[in-house]
Amino acid sequence: MTFQSKIMWLLLLGSFLTLASCSNDDDANVIPNPNTIATTSELTTYFEALSASANVPGFSVTVVENDDIVFQEGFGFADVANQILYTNQTQNGIASISKTFVGAATAKAIEQGYFTLDTPINQILPVKITNLQNPDAVILVRHLVTHTSGIIDNLENYIAGNYVILPNQDTNSTGANVLVNGLGLEISNPMPLSDYLGQYFLEEGEFYGEDMYLDTMTGSTWSYSNVATSLMGFVIENATGVPFDTYVKENILQPLQMNVSTYDILEVDLNTMAIPYLDINTPLPFYANHGYPEGSLYTNNEGLGKYVLDMTKGIKGQSSTLFTPSYYRLLFTKQLPENIVPHSFAENHGLFWYLKNGIWMHGGNSLGVSSLIEIADDGSYGFVISSNMDATFSDNEPKWEVLKNQIKEGVIAFISNN
Repeated sequence: MTFQSKIMWLLLLGSFLTLASCSNDDDANVIPNPNTIATTSELTTYFEALSASANVPGFSVTVVENDDIVFQEGFGFADVANQILYTNQTQNGIASISKTFVGAATAKAIEQGYFTLDTPINQILPVKITNLQNPDAVILVRHLVTHTSGIIDNLENYIAGNYVILPNQDTNSTGANVLVNGLGLEISNPMPLSDYLGQYFLEEGEFYGEDMYLDTMTGSTWSYSNVATSLMGFVIENATGVPFDTYVKENILQPLQMNVSTYDILEVDLNTMAIPYLDINTPLPFYANHGYPEGSLYTNNEGLGKYVLDMTKGIKGQSSTLFTPSYYRLLFTKQLPENIVPHSFAENHGLFWYLKNGIWMHGGNSLGVSSLIEIADDGSYGFVISSNMDATFSDNEPKWEVLKNQIKEGVIAFISNN
């Protein structure tokens, strides 16, 4: 199916999803005013009303304030058909929040002396990478972690070239039809990271070419890039001599006691996994991501709580769980000149974390997965949201944006009133 045909197919699908998602609007519950929320029970009641009114499958929220987890709960369903609740133990992909773990791994590798932010990646990688639009451009580590490397995602091949449906999944469902016939996903286990990146950066690779680069000098132009993030994982892998997933497990996940967290979906007990949903009536089959560093960490709300708690301590220089305090600060230090990042997106970048209105944050959206993490620059609070609802299709994005903002309103009111 050509890219243009896919777009037409997805537009038709969007019309179907709009009709399906509107079916229960008359049953929407009244949502309490969030401004007066001051107790955990009031916050729980508010989120329960959101869960029912938004007609979404499930989500979880952890709130951290003053160096403590003050709220942690799941809502809705991990499996709608079987009425399996979405809980703090429910495994879920966190999509691009995974990039902040690449940032943490980068800081750790710098602390261990493997490279600096100003190390050219071609001094580390086994194959030379050249910007085919601007061969004189030198890509540094700092360019990969701030999306200013000149490497871009080509949407025509990114999804079908990156995602695969896992074997033994039901491929006769509506959701599977969307992924197979709409997006061109194949059925297989994920390939090794080096093989995936070879499709982009080796001359014989299927996606090798000028269309994956900008004609620009490195550091001058911001363009969010999943492929460049996966490449940063491979840089760490080559610098340390340890597979990226193993490096993160040993240096980030284990010290935080995020014991059920993994990049390998084949390690996950799918019975504990939230089913991803296109809409509440359309489950998707489980899938994998070849370029896993950029978007395929699987964890639960308990694990995410440990992570956001450590980050809020670290940003204040009060944690040494992962590295010495100066490297936490490195994560949250502005790395770019002003006006490089589009103002509609953010003000500046740390190591993958981006800064907007005094908040360090990262969002995530994948097929049937949505997430958000935010930390105040002064470390006074932070929160994280994970959900098995979709926001990648255009008709689903507004629903997620509304729910995300409503959750944020409740969290901020709860913090402000305490």
